[in-house]
Amino acid sequence: MRKKHPRIKKNDKVIVRVGREVDKIGTVLKVDKEKGRVIVEKINMIKRHSRPSPQTGQGGIIEKEAPIHISNVMIVCDKCAEPTRIGMRVLEDGSKVRVCKKCGEPMDR
Repeated sequence: MRKKHPRIKKNDKVIVRVGREVDKIGTVLKVDKEKGRVIVEKINMIKRHSRPSPQTGQGGIIEKEAPIHISNVMIVCDKCAEPTRIGMRVLEDGSKVRVCKKCGEPMDR
């Protein structure tokens, strides 16, 4: 079965729609297409205990972002500042751009 290409990219502003972090807004740091997950800045924070090692130096408790499923986040349009779905449009020069379904403005700068 072929997976759909995720329409959320790095540095997009997204809002969390379900879970304990509902209605929080953050920036996408990383997108994992194979697993269908995204890592959002300051969202879904977890604590990891690490041992001292030559690479890390001092050990301790490290807080970092855990991945969220891509279906649980929704992109926020820069122009209308609302959560929206994304459509694709082909411009005159033949390039494809993502567009906001609410205001119709292109999302890619």
